[in-house]
Parts: sequence; structure tokens; C-alpha cells
Amino acid sequence: MTSQLFTNIAELVTWDDEHPIWSDAALLVEDGAVAWVGARTDAPAADAVRDVGGRSVIPGFVDSHSHLIFAGDRSAEFEARMSGQPYAAGGIRTTVAATRAASDDQLRANAARLIGEMRRQGTTTVEIKSGYGLTAADEARSLRIAAQLTSETTFLGAHVVPDGTSPEAYVELVTGAMLTACAPYARWVDVFCEAGAFGADATRTILTAGMAAGLLPRIHANQLTYGPGVQLACELGAAAADHCTYLSDADVDALAAAGVVAGLLPGVEFSTRHPYPDARRLLDAGVTLALATDCNPGSSYTSSMPFVLALAVRELGMTPREALWSATMGGARSLRRTDVGHLRTGARADVIVLDAPSYTHLAYRPGVPLVLPS
Repeated sequence: MTSQLFTNIAELVTWDDEHPIWSDAALLVEDGAVAWVGARTDAPAADAVRDVGGRSVIPGFVDSHSHLIFAGDRSAEFEARMSGQPYAAGGIRTTVAATRAASDDQLRANAARLIGEMRRQGTTTVEIKSGYGLTAADEARSLRIAAQLTSETTFLGAHVVPDGTSPEAYVELVTGAMLTACAPYARWVDVFCEAGAFGADATRTILTAGMAAGLLPRIHANQLTYGPGVQLACELGAAAADHCTYLSDADVDALAAAGVVAGLLPGVEFSTRHPYPDARRLLDAGVTLALATDCNPGSSYTSSMPFVLALAVRELGMTPREALWSATMGGARSLRRTDVGHLRTGARADVIVLDAPSYTHLAYRPGVPLVLPS
């Protein structure tokens, strides 16, 4: 057994129920897990000691929504939006064509590059979706590559209906041969439930089929307008409904009653100029929130959880503490994980040292690289 003591911590965020944030603290890691937390003066001996010099220590970010298996570039689409053209989901098909044409090595290298960016900014757990293949072979290939990079893989064959295929035929494919090919590489099943993508009946059919194949449900819901996605997430017991930009009072009440995590992805609104979701409304109703990047080449090409956190504080009405919790513990709850997103005893030792005396600097100093190398 090897042990390392992190000491001289000005502010230690553990999210322990009784003592969530410590001052003048220390933390002991043994064999990759948190073994002890407490006051610096009470710290036990260890094989190695890291004096963090009065800095802040937080849990690693849990990015519960990303689309990293892709090829190509959509910067021209971004420039068009910034010039006044509205965002629409149809740009996904551009990425589909580039992804199908790329080799396995190219897709793997691009995803690994993005994960490297994420890790340098404090992300230690990431979920990765398919969705840019839209054939049984290409979706399975995407998930096979994703599974080499994370245990949190999501089958999103139901991203959009590909050109030249009827919606009915495509739903049959997604719930049949495509699901059979993809299920061995996936933990989750997801659907883009939105006008221009999949309606309520198709979404229910696809999620139900995925659940029957042993996958856990989550959903893209209520991103572009009011719709049935949130209600379906609650009806089917989904772990999360992500986006949640356009919500009725009934949607908010349903999320709170069902315990479905609302995943907020403000990088999307930054990139598309859509209205930001109202986090304060959800928090006041008792809804559990997660923050995630939605890293993808079209609507949110950011790998930075600190940037997302800063947007949440500035644009979504969250406090710095609420935003950090949602980017760590909230993400873990979205993925139904109990071993990450916190630094309580027994947690995976995803220890992030910030070059700052407090986590508040993540929002206070937006755009500044505060995460120190591990």
C-alpha cells in the first residue's frame, strides 16, 4: 500500500454531508482512494507529502454529456450563427459525413486529444455519446472507440434521421440491428427528442428498446423549444434530461417529483445565442442539477468545465458553490455514480489542486488556467 498526503490546503471541498468544505485542511490518499480528510494539524503520516501551498483542492469535474467521437470542423457554421443565421439541428449531418469517412485511428486520436484538454482543465470523469455514424456499423465503431476511453458510453443512434431514410424505417433500424450491434459497448441509451429529430412516440419506442437490452435511459430534452422530452424522461425513470432550456411549470414539477437530474449545458447557449436555461427556477423547485460541456463540433465546441461553471454563475443564476456542486456531484448523480464527484473517505482520489485560495476563483477569474498539473 502506498499513501500520499495533500497538506496545507486553504480550502478543501469534499461535499461530505456533515463537513462539505474544510479550511486549513489535509487529505490522505491510499492506493487511489481517499483514506482520510480533516484538519491539517491532525493529519496522519504518509509515504509521500505534497504541500499545496495554501491553495484550494476540489473533486475532479464529472462531465456527464459529451459527443467526442467525430471528425471534421464546423467553424463556418459557427461564424454564420454569429453573423445572424439561426441554429438548427441539421448541421449534425455535416459531421456524420466526415465521421463516416474517418478512420478508427483518426476518430480515436481526435477524442483522445479532447479528453487531454478536459483533463488539463480538471475533468476526471467523462461520458461519451455516439451519434455521428447513424448506421449500425458506424455507431458500433464509435462506441467501441469510446469504450476504450471511458466506461460512461452512450448509444445515441437516435441523433437525427439520416438523409434518404424514412423516420419509420430508421426507428426500426435503431431499435433492431443497430441496437444489437451497439449494446455491448454502451451503458446508456439516449434520444434527441426535438422537432427536426425524434418525437414523443419514437423517443419512447427507442428508449424502451434500449432499456430492454439492458441500457439505462437518458434524454436530450427541451433544447430548442417546449416539447415532450422532460415528461418522457420522468415517465421512463431516466437518469437525466439534458438541456432543459424551455420548461413549463409542469416540466419543472415533474423533474423534482421524479428525481430526474436536469443537465444544463450553457456552452450550447453561448454558441447558438439561444436563451440560457433558468437554473434558479429549477433549484428553487428542488431539482438536482448537473453541468456539462456538451462538447461537440457544432453547437458547443468547448472542453472546458471551468468555462461552463463560469457561464452558470454569470448567466444561469447559480452561486459559485452551486455551480461547483453541479459540475462535480451533480454530474456524478447524472451518471448514477457514487465513487466520483466528491472527496469523502472511500471516493476515487480525483484530487484537483487549483492555483487559487478558493474554488470561487473558477468563476471569479474566467478563462484563466487554474488547474495545476497532478
